[in-house]
Amino acid sequence: MTTEMADKKAKQLNVDVVIFGGGVAGLWLLTRLHQAGYQTLLLENKALGAGQTRFSQGIIHGGTKYALTGKLTASSESIFAMPKIWRDCLEGKGEVDLSAAKILSEYQYMWSTPGLLSRLSGFFASRIVRGRMQAIKKEDYPAAFQYKKFKGKVYRLDEPVLDAASIIDALAKPNISHIMQINSVTEYSDKKLTIESCNGDVWEISTTKIILAAGKGNAELLNQVGQSSPEMQLRPLQMVMLRGSLPDKLYAHCLGASVNPRITITSGEDKQGNIVWYLGGQLAEDGVRRTKAEQINEAKKELRSLMPWLNFELIEWATLNIDRAEPKQKEGQRPATSFYYEKNNIITTWPTKLALAPNLANDVLNELEKQNIKKSGVTELPSFIHATVADLPWQEEEKWSN
Repeated sequence: MTTEMADKKAKQLNVDVVIFGGGVAGLWLLTRLHQAGYQTLLLENKALGAGQTRFSQGIIHGGTKYALTGKLTASSESIFAMPKIWRDCLEGKGEVDLSAAKILSEYQYMWSTPGLLSRLSGFFASRIVRGRMQAIKKEDYPAAFQYKKFKGKVYRLDEPVLDAASIIDALAKPNISHIMQINSVTEYSDKKLTIESCNGDVWEISTTKIILAAGKGNAELLNQVGQSSPEMQLRPLQMVMLRGSLPDKLYAHCLGASVNPRITITSGEDKQGNIVWYLGGQLAEDGVRRTKAEQINEAKKELRSLMPWLNFELIEWATLNIDRAEPKQKEGQRPATSFYYEKNNIITTWPTKLALAPNLANDVLNELEKQNIKKSGVTELPSFIHATVADLPWQEEEKWSN
């Protein structure tokens, strides 16, 4: 603690639960805990959603893309129910109210190239997820495939794509008086912490439970209290952004022979209203081994191969390096579902996927109910500075100049 902080008289606050992390997972938890009657405070040291949430592609999938090899995986089974849960919330009749969130596309699409393996992947995937995925007529294809030179097949998935910033905003607004922006945590234990808020006030907060939902930041928070478990792993990506002369927005996966789509394209707009394509999938997974220039060249090569009828000459390119934080898995494998672990009244969580935030919240809420954690009821907290919502990466002009 600095001398200046030590000279300040700390303000006292008692709550049932403290959450670290203002991404989708933390905010969904905050909402559900309030519904259950737990007096909860969420702490964030950046803008809301500034971590992994804003770098996500906003895909609320039900496991379809994990069934591309012709069989259901653990990942596809655990996430199967998520689109229905999210759609209910978007309609204002679910466990949280997301009616103010922006739906970028009601559907995702998958397309196959004329190659044999790609055709087989499309066939098997459509059989496994019958009712969730269907082939569509050529006149209903997205604009990027409305060309005679396209000889593949397009499938429509009944799984929406959402604007990540609007999800954060919809979750935060009803709970804003319980969200504090902080500079630092100076003392931290299983039931008490001292923090400096962003305006320099010092707060001593007593609580029954602390929930870590800070993504990559969980490791540092655990280190502060001397906990070595649960261990964290990072699965990095190098995403690609492009803007310029594009036919229209697109939300689609290109089928390949592996579990991951060959490439996943979602779309947004920069602050000037230009259409932006945001590229993930296997391209982004493999891209961590490339330099920025190499990754952009690979993206150009891939798009020219998959969409030779489009002109990508008048295009501006950029890349984003992202670390996805997850519980450590054997041989660094992808976790199959959301995760929580408790030790010394500290619950460490990772949703592992955006779509699994409801699953994580249910698990944590059930654990608190099982332990009969005190519910003080939700009342107004003292006035303090509230965190704002982070911009999406393609809306930050400096990202295009790096």
